[in-house]
Amino acid sequence: MHQTRNTLSANIRAESVALLNKTLASAIDLHGQMKQAHWNVRGPNFIALHGLFDKCADEACSYSDLIAERARSLGGQAEGTIQRAARFSCLLAYPLGVADEQQHVFAVSGALAAFGESAREAIDRAAGFGDADTADLFTEISRNVDQQLWLVESHGGPH
Repeated sequence: MHQTRNTLSANIRAESVALLNKTLASAIDLHGQMKQAHWNVRGPNFIALHGLFDKCADEACSYSDLIAERARSLGGQAEGTIQRAARFSCLLAYPLGVADEQQHVFAVSGALAAFGESAREAIDRAAGFGDADTADLFTEISRNVDQQLWLVESHGGPH
């Protein structure tokens, strides 16, 4: 941990940084999965889904920034390499070889749902060890992920 005048205890800050870095790995993975869908989707709704998946990727990138910057503001280090993301992400691997738009809708909605669940779990954990600001950050992310999930699920897909 780096020196900071943040008044949260060192223990709370260390717990928050560990939680943030765990979630950062999943946010980086989520961004990559959204881009995978964006690049490879095909079908009659291509233009709509291509744009929607790109918007989801942009949102995932913003989650990574928020999470990493919070870790740094607490005196920690942001551990945002691809290698850490691959090792610690809570998301299932995105299926390769998919082109059908409904298969992408299904895969994207699954990734968003899993990431949203991890954000809600992080809210409870951060609040439980006394970091209301980190819990609030995860609340903001959770609300946004739920909106993205709603938009994607509005396109149907296998159930």
